[in-house]
Amino acid sequence: MSETTTQFDAVVIGSGPGGEGAAMQLTKNGLNVAMIEKHKSLGGGCTHWGTIPSKALRHSVSRLIEFNGNPLFSGEHIQNGLTFSHILRHAQGVIQQQVQMRSSFYQRNDVTVLHGTATFEDANTIKITQADGTIEHVSAKHIVIATGSRPYHPPDVDFDHERIYDSDTVLSLKHEPRSIIIYGAGVVGSEYASIFRGLGVKVDLINTRDRLLSFLDAEISDALSYHLRNNGVVIRHNEEYDRIEGSDDGVTLYTKSGKRIDADCLLYANGRSGNIEDLNVEAVGLKPNSRGQLDVSSKYQTEVENIYAVGDITGFPSLASAAYDQGRISATAIIHGDSAQRLINDIPTGIYTIPEISSVGKTEEELTDQKVPYEVGRAHFKHLARAQISNMAVGSLKLLFHRETKEVLGVHCFGERAAEIIHIGQAIMEQKNGGNTIEYFVNTTFNYPTMAEAYRVAALNGLNRIRE
Repeated sequence: MSETTTQFDAVVIGSGPGGEGAAMQLTKNGLNVAMIEKHKSLGGGCTHWGTIPSKALRHSVSRLIEFNGNPLFSGEHIQNGLTFSHILRHAQGVIQQQVQMRSSFYQRNDVTVLHGTATFEDANTIKITQADGTIEHVSAKHIVIATGSRPYHPPDVDFDHERIYDSDTVLSLKHEPRSIIIYGAGVVGSEYASIFRGLGVKVDLINTRDRLLSFLDAEISDALSYHLRNNGVVIRHNEEYDRIEGSDDGVTLYTKSGKRIDADCLLYANGRSGNIEDLNVEAVGLKPNSRGQLDVSSKYQTEVENIYAVGDITGFPSLASAAYDQGRISATAIIHGDSAQRLINDIPTGIYTIPEISSVGKTEEELTDQKVPYEVGRAHFKHLARAQISNMAVGSLKLLFHRETKEVLGVHCFGERAAEIIHIGQAIMEQKNGGNTIEYFVNTTFNYPTMAEAYRVAALNGLNRIRE
């Protein structure tokens, strides 16, 4: 150990949403806080390889599709002038803005930022190895692990091959593929299938399950499948790879069912692993599971009393939005010994396919299994003036509510701006003392024309089903 060890009240490892939430809450309550970030820039995987760049890509491609599909610009297609590399440059600009903003948070709040790889020496001491090999030590009464996750790499897939990518390395794609195999049809795989198809790339989407995004309401999942297929994506359900072979000019995937699929490149998007290896958590008695994740309590405390873990390193729900809240909850527990706040039960999902998907609450399948007497109200976007004006008529809003109490039980949206639209329904679902009923949407006044008006249309549609 070095002769000097810098003392802090709390140390946070990883500057993604979970780490940022913890660090800001701790420092605003008077603790002396250090943030250890492995990479040279703050923001974590969310900012550099995940949420921000992929959504910036998605936005650009969505606007391209909107332009090419708008009758006002008929005959003026710009497909050939916009490449994946060109769009990536725009994403890099967004990333830089995010890094500058997040760096200012730490400066303004007097959080010490240390760059290097963190390794536990004991429950209160961390060794930091900088990029040039310099080593320093810090100690703290409390430590929060927020190191995030990375794409899962099965050992029999050659990710060093120049045509085989994961969801991180695809952001360094240099050539312009004419075709791509996307293995894994979860959120990441479905989003990139939309992005590449929007750029005119031939897409084979390999799904290891029997339908896309099986955690969604089946009607919404079916709508996504239909829309992707209608736009030319080939979806292959219930398939697993037998082997993946890269060549100088492409990739071949052989399925266990005997199929052979050829493409210019392959994106492997099937699962993620926690970033646990460098931490040496075994030195403090922690045992991660096979996916590199740690078990935590409801206040995100690990089995070691003074060590907490938040975000993807703890597994489900693996959402940037939830990770930030987890960080704040863990910090509150550190400060006060406990936290009355808990992660909400109904966390909204935002899936940035084209069009996007968002949902909160129960699905029809869950309500049917639980034998809840429910009814459905729907609003199709093609009937809304705002959707007609903006030429975004694909999609719908679906409300699930209790037939007797009128309580809103679930909200499911498929279409442009779905991740924004969902929050209106979420806000009503969170109301207590009888405030959560579908009748709110009928009795309130919405701006016109707006996409929010879909709530009134869907509510009237649902109530008409139960009126005698």
